[in-house]
Amino acid sequence: MLARRSAVLPRLAALGLLGALLAGCAAPTPTPVAIPATQAPAPTSAPAPTEAAAPTEAAALTTAPATETAPPAAAASGPVTFQIAAQESQASFTIDEVLRGSPKTVVGTTQGVSGELRLDLQDLSRTEVGVITVQVGGLATDSGFRDRAIRDFILNTGQYPAVTFTPTALTGLSGAAQPGQAIAFQITGDLTIRDITRPVTFEVTVTGASTAQLAGSATATIQRADYNLIIPSVPQVANVSEAVILKLDFTANAVN
Repeated sequence: MLARRSAVLPRLAALGLLGALLAGCAAPTPTPVAIPATQAPAPTSAPAPTEAAAPTEAAALTTAPATETAPPAAAASGPVTFQIAAQESQASFTIDEVLRGSPKTVVGTTQGVSGELRLDLQDLSRTEVGVITVQVGGLATDSGFRDRAIRDFILNTGQYPAVTFTPTALTGLSGAAQPGQAIAFQITGDLTIRDITRPVTFEVTVTGASTAQLAGSATATIQRADYNLIIPSVPQVANVSEAVILKLDFTANAVN
């Protein structure tokens, strides 16, 4: 027994010594140290948006730069009424005949013309033309004998002193025009000679000499038979044409 115990003791001692050595070599358990929590940096607030400066008037809208256009040369604004100036105007007729065996072109004229028109250079479609009146008692040709025949027998001016033209339609007018620009158009209306009225179309050209004055002409061709214009039988006159050219050359002045 003693021998067995004495044999066991040295083993226990050796084990104890080994345990002590192992214990000494073991890494000491670290004492937990409280690590202060790193304070998260306060979030950096985004800088307040810089308030955009109020746009100036010029920058409010991006637009194409306005092109400065010179105003039309003295273009009238709105419709203007023009009256025919009789002393600067003339109505005429032209007819062909054979006089004493030779062809002759006869022209009769008078300044007894009146009428008015309303014109808007900015909108020609608004043009209006009033009744045109020609006092035919003053028609004169190169022959007093012929003049008396026209007054007393052909036109009977004692009873019908005037020829009138009453416009019913204007065509060919649109857009705008400038002073000095020629404007061509047509006027259709009722032409009354004595007691007979027929539709006739005049070809018209008007030029604005200025914003205060117009100059122009109107031409139409009629047939004598349409108005029962009978030429008195005269031995020296033959072959009077059926066609009669009517023309009005006029100047009109602004009245407003």
